[in-house]
Amino acid sequence: MHQAELTGSRVEAVIAWEPPFSGTGSGVSVGDPQALRDIACKVLTESIDKAVGPKPPVTITARAEEGTPAQVLLKAAGDESVTLLVVGSRGLGGFTGALLGSVGRHCAQHAPCPVVIVRGRHA
Repeated sequence: MHQAELTGSRVEAVIAWEPPFSGTGSGVSVGDPQALRDIACKVLTESIDKAVGPKPPVTITARAEEGTPAQVLLKAAGDESVTLLVVGSRGLGGFTGALLGSVGRHCAQHAPCPVVIVRGRHA
């Protein structure tokens, strides 16, 4: 957010969602992609509100896309208006905190623009 404010840029917040492999125990029917999109949109909206509050310093647009996280982020980064891709690092691997997450690593290797990976409390 601070970088966007300094450069007069806008922020596009993107969340990826995928249909579950099995409907068992998921609480969402496998045949209901709109419900999954709605849940992803809600999670994204709540995350933005938590991160920046009710009055963000720059314009933020939000969108939910179906696909794997790396696929969705790289597609978004491919837009010629994108100047920077910012990815969080959740550290869900066996060596939490020591290894870069697979999505961040994949984006850093394949994005057509610079990539910033945010770790720790800001991710």
